[in-house]
Amino acid sequence: MIKVLDYGMGNCGSIKNMLRYLGTDAEIVNQPERLSDAKAIILPGIGSYDHGAKYLDPFKDILEQKVLHEGIPFLGICLGMQLLLERSEEGKLPGLGWIKGEVKRFNFSSLKDQRPLVIPHMGWNMVKPVQVTALSTPIENNIPDRFYFVHSYHADQVPEENKILQCCYGYDFTCGIQCNNVYGVQFHPEKSHKFGKHLLKNFIELIKC
Repeated sequence: MIKVLDYGMGNCGSIKNMLRYLGTDAEIVNQPERLSDAKAIILPGIGSYDHGAKYLDPFKDILEQKVLHEGIPFLGICLGMQLLLERSEEGKLPGLGWIKGEVKRFNFSSLKDQRPLVIPHMGWNMVKPVQVTALSTPIENNIPDRFYFVHSYHADQVPEENKILQCCYGYDFTCGIQCNNVYGVQFHPEKSHKFGKHLLKNFIELIKC
């Protein structure tokens, strides 16, 4: 069963409903021990980095056991993706550090001859794979080209081998990351209608691999 981690920072109900629409059992859990039988884990997230890191701390040991040692599929969404990285200029607490990189606020000060862009970046935007090659990950399989975003910060300094999706808002930024069985997306699949359903269907397929 897929476990959707409720650590007080995300819209877990919408994700569970979308998974149920796709014919997959999911359970929202808010206690570390309830992750022990997880076949896959989704970490949603809305809010500040330090609050997310603080509330996620009690789950770290079981997450490392299930994800890093047992190798079950893991998907971080929005703040959940950012917490996969090492740190954020939004706060002082460390992230999980499962993927190298940091989180930075959108900064358009270097852009010339362009109307000022609003922060947060909110609404539909185009997404494309970083590499369309044999190295493409299963979650990218026939991925749609648009998703719904709500965020003021984005991933930065991510190694090239861990970048899988990108978007442009003023400048190109990484909106999808991956390392082995760990995936993260900056956009909200649960707000992206049929496009989000396709991505979550790809994630479900990872459980069968």
